Amino acid sequence: MNVKLSDGRIIPIDMHKVRVVQQTTLPPLSRRVEAIAEAGYNTFLLRTRDIFLDMLTDSGTNAMSDHQLAAMMISDDAYAGGESYYRLQQAVKDVLGFEYCLPVHQGRACEHLLARVFIKPGDVQLMNYHFTTTKAHFEMQGGKVVEIYCDDALQTASDNPFKGNLDLDKFRASIAEYGADRISFVRMEATTNLIGGQPFSMANLKAVREIAQKHNIPVIIDCSLISENAYMIKQREAEYADWSVADIVREMMAQADVIYMSGRKSTCARGGLLATNNPEYHRQFSEWLPVFEGFLTYGGMSSKEIEAMAVGLREMTDLEAASASVDLIAYLVDLMVKRGVPAVTPPGGLAGHVDAMKFCSHIPQTQYPAGALAAAFYIVSAVRGMERGTISSERDEHGQDILSDLELLRLAVPRRVYSMAHMEYVVDRLSWLYAHRDLIGGLEFVQEPPALRFFIGRLAPIGDWPQKLAEAYRADFGEV
Repeated sequence: MNVKLSDGRIIPIDMHKVRVVQQTTLPPLSRRVEAIAEAGYNTFLLRTRDIFLDMLTDSGTNAMSDHQLAAMMISDDAYAGGESYYRLQQAVKDVLGFEYCLPVHQGRACEHLLARVFIKPGDVQLMNYHFTTTKAHFEMQGGKVVEIYCDDALQTASDNPFKGNLDLDKFRASIAEYGADRISFVRMEATTNLIGGQPFSMANLKAVREIAQKHNIPVIIDCSLISENAYMIKQREAEYADWSVADIVREMMAQADVIYMSGRKSTCARGGLLATNNPEYHRQFSEWLPVFEGFLTYGGMSSKEIEAMAVGLREMTDLEAASASVDLIAYLVDLMVKRGVPAVTPPGGLAGHVDAMKFCSHIPQTQYPAGALAAAFYIVSAVRGMERGTISSERDEHGQDILSDLELLRLAVPRRVYSMAHMEYVVDRLSWLYAHRDLIGGLEFVQEPPALRFFIGRLAPIGDWPQKLAEAYRADFGEV
């Protein structure tokens, strides 16, 4: 939570004690240059032994609580009917208000089941923005993803507190264009990952629900960062300033027909779940779950993780837990702005984001500026961030890149893992790199899978810019 100091500064105070630590290392510059080359200039392919701060993602990297770890010790490993499931089911009912829930191994398994149940070839799926795996699953089922975000959602420097809102006029226009019968559902993502972790407002969600109900269109919410979105509603939407995070979460869930989540984020457990109050939807999901995941009461998850998720669902609505990463991200972004680094504002959930098209304006999108920036930043810091740009996009039928709307370097801030000192280091190295940004060059693919290429694709630098960048860094900092 944020605390005001006597000198007027506001800082995020950690509302937890650190009792167990995991050692990290800071590899020397020469090793970093070798490591990124070995990884094909794709930060996903780096080994953790070569990483100081791992800010690739918040998925499965958040710190578990003592209560979660304790709960894992009493898990029921029964293949069917395990009591761990029923504790998760009760937590879903108490916290989210849904009668039916199904565990799955992670969030993309939910997307697969949603595609199987809701999508027919030629159907349309409306959303406030797509996520990579979401779009891939829906399109593989023959669907068409249509993004109806607000016009200023792609303005990286902004004071709009809810850039994750869905444009209501575009929603109505899409219904008129495609017809309600062709629209599988409208999906709201909390928070919108690919445009900087931006939240949507409660007012917008309720308006989406009202329009959808008039046309019998199901409302689906991706709840992976639901507690963070709820906390930002409490911060930014005056009507809910005095509401608890728990009550805001319940109010959000009341607007949905189906919710799904990667539990690896808000609940700090490695798994996922689908939930609904509609028995017919539950029946259809249940018919496919054993085919692709496992039995209904474990769904591909370890029973220990099911126990941890049940506890995590309850803990995620605590103000101190919901605010932990959001406040530290805000601190990180504020430092970036003060040092002149082009950051996405306002800060959102998930991560601090750097606008790579402003940072590397000399690199054309076809040479992947966000990917190049991620590689360059690793070289000068040993911090692993993630490209969220054209590398995370795909090619058209002619083999040409589909250029992404934004080119972002994502620096994820896992919940209760890093400190203010880590954020100071990150911004110091970012600001040094920004001053030497002309040394960063582009990348090109040398090995490219047909789908989700950002995971395992390999690239090569265009020219010898990594070596020149390393030389400049060494002149100022030596090998550290």
